[in-house]
Amino acid sequence: MDLPVVFALLAVLGIAIYVIADGFDLGVGLLFPLAPSEQERNVMMESIAPMWDGNETWLVFGGALLWAVFPIAYYVLLPAFYLPLMMMLFALVFRGVAFEFRFQATQFRRVWDYAFAGGSLLAVLAQGFVLGGFIGGVPVTNSAFSGGPFSWFTLLGLLCGAGLVGGYGLLGAGWLIWRTNGHTQIFGREVGRAALLLTVAGMLLVSAWTALTVPDVAERWFAWPWLLPLALLPLAAAGTALLIWRSLWSPREGRVFGLAVLLFLVGFAGLAVSLWPYVVPRHATIWSASADDSSLHFVGIGVIIVLPVILAYLGHAYWVFRGKTAAGYGNETATGTEVFTPTPRPSVRDTDLHFS
Repeated sequence: MDLPVVFALLAVLGIAIYVIADGFDLGVGLLFPLAPSEQERNVMMESIAPMWDGNETWLVFGGALLWAVFPIAYYVLLPAFYLPLMMMLFALVFRGVAFEFRFQATQFRRVWDYAFAGGSLLAVLAQGFVLGGFIGGVPVTNSAFSGGPFSWFTLLGLLCGAGLVGGYGLLGAGWLIWRTNGHTQIFGREVGRAALLLTVAGMLLVSAWTALTVPDVAERWFAWPWLLPLALLPLAAAGTALLIWRSLWSPREGRVFGLAVLLFLVGFAGLAVSLWPYVVPRHATIWSASADDSSLHFVGIGVIIVLPVILAYLGHAYWVFRGKTAAGYGNETATGTEVFTPTPRPSVRDTDLHFS
């Protein structure tokens, strides 16, 4: 068994699950300020409340696996992306604080609405800069990062950030279509079209810019005879985008979310074609960057124990909170005057949170 390949696939699996799982709740955060009313915002937040923090487990899993299995990649890539990674972590923490405080807020609830949306946007843009820097490659000298503190700030990173804003927004819209009813679902259907257009534009611009500025990637995609089979990936992406467009008002409410996940997986496949087999693009492969066999065996034992536990408790959470989310939180009004009452965070036992 080729252990570096196995662990590379596990790391990619963890990152992919994180992007999809945390992507839809980040997408809901991006759509938050666009919601037409307080009631829609309440339902949107309640729909992700039971599982949003558990989704971030995959970020820890992927980061820990990268550190343990590919230490060279870790100490080269981490200095290259210190600032965007710190921005992302700060944004995720700030977003979590806003999430908790909003349920308790009275007079300043709108402030926490914008804080939740702003934290979501900053986290997504930071991920875009990391992705753009990874695709474009980082300067390396003597197996160490040799760039400056702002080497990550590139046009490709901006394009990746814009594409991720659209993609996460599309996942969030698909989630709302699938897991809510009424005006909130209609809002998800309406905003899904704009999110899809931004996603497609981002994918096209990132692909074109990469082909023009990264010769190794262009050579891999357009070299004969690989051109014909690799052309299936952009065709699959185009077909999936068309199906999403036609499914936004479909009675099959889970279709948009499922197709959005498929579109992300096609994008991951395209990245794999562009970057394989490098962990540090154009500098270190998964074999040259991997730890020794004894370390890999030790980490493998931990993965065998931890991974089923993660899958079990997240699967249980999604199963318990399956079905539609109905509005049950928010402030009440009487004779034109708002009566502010504390609104606790939803839990399984809350009678005000209903799932059908």
